[in-house]
Amino acid sequence: MEQNITGLDELLAGYAAGTLAAPAHALVGAHLEMTHRNHGYVASLEALAGQALEDTEPVALSDRETALNSIFDDQTILIEPVAESAEAGAAAPPSSLRSIVGKSMEELPWKSLLPGVRECKFGEIDGCNVSLLWVRGGRAMPSHTHHGTELTLVLKGGFSDADGHYARGDIAFADDNVDHRPIADEGEDCICFAVTEGRLQLTGIVGRFIAPFVRT
Repeated sequence: MEQNITGLDELLAGYAAGTLAAPAHALVGAHLEMTHRNHGYVASLEALAGQALEDTEPVALSDRETALNSIFDDQTILIEPVAESAEAGAAAPPSSLRSIVGKSMEELPWKSLLPGVRECKFGEIDGCNVSLLWVRGGRAMPSHTHHGTELTLVLKGGFSDADGHYARGDIAFADDNVDHRPIADEGEDCICFAVTEGRLQLTGIVGRFIAPFVRT
């Protein structure tokens, strides 16, 4: 249940136009692999872009072969939803994320962020901070806001905050107008792929206490 519809529509439009930063493009590609909910919308946007291209006067290419190779290299292939392993937490990442995450999330160098919360950082990619978060079922993240935007794709389980509930395949959008405290669903660990621009700021009494000890 993506709560910020306007933000999601802009994100999907950016994906169809090819204007998103690489990690955000991968995140939306993974969303489209995991759910068919927005396939029609994206296909319509791509069709409109194709029509606009047909209506544009052709321009000679100085290096046609290089240009074509670049176009084909950037294509994202949509596949059927990824099946999860029967073993808890062993879900393979969607193919759109594998150039960043790899083929197995269990083999990543997870680090404990807080009790019941682990994180794997991939550093800065195309101007964005990229990471995976693994939150034990029923545990809450500290209250926080953002100096910039945060896109979160649920890969496994689900979580809730003041804006609603997000399940597998959903995208949550947050910015500096959002101060939230995500809580993982009871009974199942929650794994999310997060792409942020700008730094995270912990809020609330607990957040202010642990902020000196947590890298954000």
